[in-house]
Amino acid sequence: MMKKLLSACLLSSALLVGCGGEPAEDADAEGCEHLREGPAVAVTASASSASAPKVGADHKRYDISLPAGTGGNTGSVSFEADEATDYTFFLSADVSLSLTSSSGQTVSFESSAKSSASCGDIKGRYVAPLEVGTYTLTFGPSSANSVSLVIEESGHDHEH
Repeated sequence: MMKKLLSACLLSSALLVGCGGEPAEDADAEGCEHLREGPAVAVTASASSASAPKVGADHKRYDISLPAGTGGNTGSVSFEADEATDYTFFLSADVSLSLTSSSGQTVSFESSAKSSASCGDIKGRYVAPLEVGTYTLTFGPSSANSVSLVIEESGHDHEH
């Protein structure tokens, strides 16, 4: 029985690795690397989703300035999902994040956390299953003037 269990575990692990699966800890390590090392792109969030600057899942850290708004600093950026998959949004500050589709529907996060056991730089980690299309990420309101954002496709191997 023990041999069968061990065989099943090894086979599952091999399938996960062979299919490009990425455990949460590895995703956190990837997000953490880009939060720490960039490369960085400075962006000013917009009060209007119609004029929101674009960000991407392109191995960059977006340093987003949040303009003053009602109840605190707030703003939006635009993200285009090129593939229907789960995306992980890593934040460098504890700033609220909401996600809406181009039709204005709120997208629910599959999971969220305010920290990572493997990286102290991660202050927000949000995972959302997205279809191909354009989405608006809205930050705040918050007392923070800025937040850094890294977007990673979940479950894919990354090349730098």
